Amino acid sequence: MGEVYELVSTAILETRGLTKQFSGFTAVKSVDLSVKEGTIHALIGPNGAGKSTVFNLLTKFLVPTSGQIFYRGEDITSVEAASIAQRGLVRSFQISAVFPHLSVRENVRVALQRKRGGCFDFWRSEKILDQYNDRADELIDAVGLSEFRTHTAVELAYGRKRALEIATTLALEPNVMLLDEPMAGLGREDIGRISALIKQSAKGRTVLMVEHNLSVVADLSDTISVLQRGEIIAEGTYAEVSQNPQVISAYMGSGHGHH
Repeated sequence: MGEVYELVSTAILETRGLTKQFSGFTAVKSVDLSVKEGTIHALIGPNGAGKSTVFNLLTKFLVPTSGQIFYRGEDITSVEAASIAQRGLVRSFQISAVFPHLSVRENVRVALQRKRGGCFDFWRSEKILDQYNDRADELIDAVGLSEFRTHTAVELAYGRKRALEIATTLALEPNVMLLDEPMAGLGREDIGRISALIKQSAKGRTVLMVEHNLSVVADLSDTISVLQRGEIIAEGTYAEVSQNPQVISAYMGSGHGHH
């Protein structure tokens, strides 16, 4: 029996029959998603497919109409957002945007403080904040922002803002990192950079990313789930889903294939 149990326990984040209706319109329809621990899992689909809704259900911004969400085998459907963050399920791109006028380093320090259970003690002495500097600098270096350490977040180019958002997310030491369209609006060079960064930060953790564009997740994901009109129409490796006739027609039918 041990064997079977092992197999069951590899899914770190799972949904069963996840459904969300907005005044009669079904945005997400009975979605079963299984994200295996230690993998990069991409949820992709054309505009209006329901990706953001699934993401918002997983991150507790929305409450499902029906269905369940499991984290490490525990039903967290009615658990609050703050509590799931403490368990290590962290949504990216929700922090750095809050402090546009703090420097790159200050943004990362605030996130580190938050991880250590602090409230935002901006009035604390420099000395207390300085203990976070080494770790902050390590993270800034890891995302390639060392030369921008003293720049304010608002001054950064778009792709570098994304790198900062990844650094502030990593500061929270997530077990599962949830990324909402991390490549949206990026040029080719930045896509390559952010992609490498996601791969790097995925070491030793699990990543679920929502992405519109299938080609950008090609060599980034272990598993890709394709959503269309609120339902998963295909799942597998990039090679598998990109050959799937339903996927091809979903993308063609939506009036745009690749960016």
